[in-house]
Amino acid sequence: MEHCSDLVLIRTHGLSTRGQTQPGGVRRVGGRGSTPRWFPGGSGSHRTDRGRRLSYNQGVVSWEEWVSLYNKLEKTGLNGFGCGSTAEQITDGLDLSDRTFLLTGCSAEIGLETLRVLTLRGARVIATARTLDAAAAACAGLGPAPGEGVPMACDLSEPSSIRALVAELRSNGTVLSGIVANEVVMAPSERIVRHGLELQFLVNHVGHFLLVAGMLDRLTFDARVVVVSSPAHRWSWPEGLRLDDLAAEREYSAWSAYGQSKLANLLFARHLAERLAPDQTANSLHQGEVRVAVPRPGGLAAGLMQDLSGVLGSRPAPGGAATQCYLVAHPSAAKITGQYLADCNPIPTSAHGSDDGLAVALWERTEEIVARLG
Repeated sequence: MEHCSDLVLIRTHGLSTRGQTQPGGVRRVGGRGSTPRWFPGGSGSHRTDRGRRLSYNQGVVSWEEWVSLYNKLEKTGLNGFGCGSTAEQITDGLDLSDRTFLLTGCSAEIGLETLRVLTLRGARVIATARTLDAAAAACAGLGPAPGEGVPMACDLSEPSSIRALVAELRSNGTVLSGIVANEVVMAPSERIVRHGLELQFLVNHVGHFLLVAGMLDRLTFDARVVVVSSPAHRWSWPEGLRLDDLAAEREYSAWSAYGQSKLANLLFARHLAERLAPDQTANSLHQGEVRVAVPRPGGLAAGLMQDLSGVLGSRPAPGGAATQCYLVAHPSAAKITGQYLADCNPIPTSAHGSDDGLAVALWERTEEIVARLG
């Protein structure tokens, strides 16, 4: 697998991680605005003592990780929620029985938890996975709930599959209160190209763009679009997006390509917020399941954060689903738009992530791609 040149992520789940390394601004409020998952340890990173200790040298820590640690210690942000909040806690007392949501990537981990919690609060959730069997299994496992999961197939690497889903939803009169763009392809070791696009950019960005665009006029007046990004948006190419080489023909780095797709997710939500109706919102988020980033080589602050994070623990799916459930359902998120959140609170992006010119260029390039795909 490729080594990321910027960060080595440490995901600590207490005893379950067995010390292995793995992956993982505020602009305006109320405006218009086979997949490997293990991250390779780089030089300076070592197996830990059950995820609690790390050898490190000199380095820096990203803003997201400082905020994440701060929220661990402070417990909550200004809205009363933080790193320790779960999706169930955030939606406690909410009646979502009049809401219909569209959720991609429903069949594993955070997608499953998002599906479970939204239906627990009474929502009707159109739950998509690459195959109908996978989506049906996710919905069948919900158990008794006031709401319901409606399984549907949507292969985000195939435009025809996306268009078929959109056509079916439109034909049956579906109106959406929110869309959670949750599905992801992460860092295949070899370059995979489909429809002239590198797979991660195709699935993570273009597929979701096509899906959301197809349902824009079927959103409620106060609908919310939620797009899962990641601190990995900082790992993209030095120029941000390589819009002239979206098949990664010049070079392929699994993690730079993944970072590019996550930067595209962030910029898509940022610019979509500008295009929506005044009471509709669009935001991106970091799910928070990756707790500590240690640069290569590491640093004193990075090592301190690693040690503290190992002691304090990190989030399984109930916490990982918290921010997207907050954004799509909680009343206090109704006026948040065009922002990037982690642990249910807005945080700054990279410089590229706040570049409105780049967001416009991405939007226009994506429209060209969608038109070409037919």
